[in-house]
Amino acid sequence: MRHDTGNVSHLGQCAHIMRIRSFMAENNLINNLPVATTNTKMKMNIRALLTLCTALVAFSQSAFAVVYPLPAKDSRLVGENIQITVPEDSKLPLESFAAQYQMGLSNMLEANPGVDPFLPKAGSTLTIPQQLILPDAPREGIIINSAEMRLYYYPKGTNTVIVLPIGIGQLGKDTPLNWITSVQRKKDGPTWTPTAKMREEYAADGEILPAVFPAGPDNPMGLYALYVGRLYAIHGTNANFGIGLRVSHGCVRLRADDIKYLFDNVPVGTRVQFINEPVKATVEPDGSRYVEVHNPLSANEEELKSKDPVPLTISAPVGKVVMDPAVNQSEVDAAIKARSGMPVKVN
Repeated sequence: MRHDTGNVSHLGQCAHIMRIRSFMAENNLINNLPVATTNTKMKMNIRALLTLCTALVAFSQSAFAVVYPLPAKDSRLVGENIQITVPEDSKLPLESFAAQYQMGLSNMLEANPGVDPFLPKAGSTLTIPQQLILPDAPREGIIINSAEMRLYYYPKGTNTVIVLPIGIGQLGKDTPLNWITSVQRKKDGPTWTPTAKMREEYAADGEILPAVFPAGPDNPMGLYALYVGRLYAIHGTNANFGIGLRVSHGCVRLRADDIKYLFDNVPVGTRVQFINEPVKATVEPDGSRYVEVHNPLSANEEELKSKDPVPLTISAPVGKVVMDPAVNQSEVDAAIKARSGMPVKVN
């Protein structure tokens, strides 16, 4: 099994810092870019109220999941962004705010350019990017969009979608990008058997891996696993970082409460689709057109090490939305440049 590692032995805060810096360098997030000024009050429109009500209903099932009511079939825009103020006495890293609001670190970095990921400035405003465009994929089972590092789960008969942040595979140990499979089995208390290559890699860094990690809280796969295909799993982690980062050996990593929810609620046989959509777009029933742009994944070492943004490819469905005569192309260009990971109205 191609199961990945979490917090092994002495891997700790130093590794966390290196992974964050690597992600920021990869996605050109190191520069102090200006943060757009936005209304600090949440716009409590009908969509936001519906989202809040649905989340309250689902609280008993999952206190941490972000639950959205499904829009009509001809609509894909859900949720509302919110803003919070970092407490004056806060000593917490950005990861803590990401976990509190059910976001990945990449989501928070995209939505808050220039923020210090290690210690956000006390009194500053953070945008929580809870508005999003649903992927251009069937509203069925699990959809994993590696580009935005989110997992979408559509529970049967609920008319809702549950959105969870994920960690994915490192460059060269990539999570699948275009694959349809299913949950083939589930395991409460998975063990982890490192491959010979993994043991060699860690030995080179001075870490000696055991032949088999037994089940338990110290297991890098966490406490629960959903196995998809022959080589991959959706599982937890024993680390307190890595969600919203490329840190695994190809598997999909979730926080403890999130994988527990999936383990308890996703049946064996559930459809699972892996996609790679850094750019999403929608035409809403009222004619409004939105585009949501994320930093695409580096495809090779050259892109990873380059100071230039990773090139974006506009798919045919997205092109159909943004090339309409009613669209303001300067707004599209600005969204592509900003790559905020949040929907932007372009007409």
